[in-house]
Amino acid sequence: MDTPSLLGPVGERVPDVARIAVLRANALGDFIFTLPALEALEAAYPSAEIVLLGAPWHAKLWRDRPGPVDRVLVIPPAPGIRDPGPGEPGSSMDDFLAAAREERFDLALQLHGGGGNSNPVVAALGARVTAGLRAEDAPPLDRWLRYVYYQHEVIRYLEVVGLVGAPATTIIPRLAVTDADRAEARQVLGEPRLPRVALHPGATDTRRRWPPERFGEVARALVDDGYEVLVTGTPAEREVVAAVVAAAGVPVRPQVGTLSLGGLTACYAGCALVVSNDTGPLHLAAAVGAATVGVYWVGNLINGATPLRARHRPIASWTTRCPVCGVDCTPGIYRHRDGDGDCPHRDSFVADVPAIEVVEAARELLGR
Repeated sequence: MDTPSLLGPVGERVPDVARIAVLRANALGDFIFTLPALEALEAAYPSAEIVLLGAPWHAKLWRDRPGPVDRVLVIPPAPGIRDPGPGEPGSSMDDFLAAAREERFDLALQLHGGGGNSNPVVAALGARVTAGLRAEDAPPLDRWLRYVYYQHEVIRYLEVVGLVGAPATTIIPRLAVTDADRAEARQVLGEPRLPRVALHPGATDTRRRWPPERFGEVARALVDDGYEVLVTGTPAEREVVAAVVAAAGVPVRPQVGTLSLGGLTACYAGCALVVSNDTGPLHLAAAVGAATVGVYWVGNLINGATPLRARHRPIASWTTRCPVCGVDCTPGIYRHRDGDGDCPHRDSFVADVPAIEVVEAARELLGR
């Protein structure tokens, strides 16, 4: 029988649970959104082992890190599950599932999206009870919720774990920073000479990228205010980081691939502020306690922006038409509405956000 909770009805708790599998194998920000759901599972099933089915980077991040993940099983690359990493050898999903069934999972949860590709994988784990999301074209699990695109990601996954009797204990993602993380950050960055601010101008989806020259304006303002400015990026984002450094025209410190993900957690935790596009490092920064200013496309604001305002300022672009061809990109989700739908262009949808809005938000959070 369902019982009420902060986030609606909670299903019956499954008895005698020793091991729980959770599928969430995609990108950094996507994983950060599941942390409250994982905490809820840990609270509801305190004696159970929580095993994340993830990517190699999940295994590195969770090595010796306190939190709700006890162990990571690296799931093979597969369509709709995860892309292969550089130089990653191929492996068989059939072999993985055969080995996973030997784990004898009591619960298997799909926190991975609509379920078209992921629900068959979760069902094949052989768990006593399965639960997750289900889009219209996805097969059902034992307990499921309809996948609706516009819903905050944190709440989405809290509702899923509620299906198995795990009510929310928090809605705020939190990630622990370890001593090893701090040691790495000190070794790479040294001790701060001035209060630090980090800018992160990259994003895998180029439509989410605020122009480098705007980041450069922010960097100039904050250097003038007396801050040491870091510009972080992955090796794939080297070009955009260089563009921000050039646009700034003042001394800033580019950090491209110099820190592991663990080191980056300590870097951000030591910053007075992180300014970023809507991408994984922005959500990581908030999860380790940094104040943030995030630049969002309005649709992504609905799904991913933190609801907190004491230390966070999400700033929205209200662009809905492609800046290249003018196609209205919203009706694809609402099939009964008139409009054009999708287009092939990947130009920025957030370029209309003026630099002064970000500078003012940054100064407010920094107490200036």
